[in-house]
Amino acid sequence: MKFAAPLISGRLVKRYKRFLADVVLDEDSAEITAHCANPGSMLGLKEPGSRVWLSQSDNPKRKLKYSWEIMEADGALVGINTAHPNKLIEEAIEQGRIPALADFQTLRREVKYGKNSRIDILLEGEGEAKTYVEVKNVHLMRQSGLAEFPDSVTARGAKHLAELADMVKEGHRAAMVFLVQRPDCDKLSLASDIDPTYAAAFAAAKDAGVEVYAIGCDVQLDGIDAVKPVELAI
Repeated sequence: MKFAAPLISGRLVKRYKRFLADVVLDEDSAEITAHCANPGSMLGLKEPGSRVWLSQSDNPKRKLKYSWEIMEADGALVGINTAHPNKLIEEAIEQGRIPALADFQTLRREVKYGKNSRIDILLEGEGEAKTYVEVKNVHLMRQSGLAEFPDSVTARGAKHLAELADMVKEGHRAAMVFLVQRPDCDKLSLASDIDPTYAAAFAAAKDAGVEVYAIGCDVQLDGIDAVKPVELAI
């Protein structure tokens, strides 16, 4: 995934109200408010003074023309925009980077299923074969090299796991794919201390036959690609 235009650099002042971030731009020292498309806690990724990069929209109807895309943390570039993971996993699947999900004829996004939900990606093959793919963004690292999910309590995430398990019970395949938007992690684990309910739901879904995969990203200032295998420590 390539960014449409060069990103704009700056320094983080603060992230607040979940979806807002004040940033001082490098080019003219102006302080602006950017959209932060990330509903999580961003634990370890909101230190004031951190180097950040923003995209800029030319849509006159947007209230905030800047969007926070990338930051520097622990010496690495980290993608923080949770609007991108579905697209990144779609590209990875289509390019054969997740071999277990390579056998499909059609790929659709945001298809209704379960209890008033939408699956991130639905893969369909011959006949009635369907694979339901849920994508979760990961950028928490508390231990060097180890990515963890989630970074905050996620009742919605637990609900999605139960619905994936239901699809398996109906005779379909279901997969949880964790996208690690930082290149400095080669393993993934669950942050069960942050959300033990999610950890329990994950164990139940896995026991029910839900498949689990993780793939890491090459994060660059001109784009982000899901290319790196990540070992599961779950």
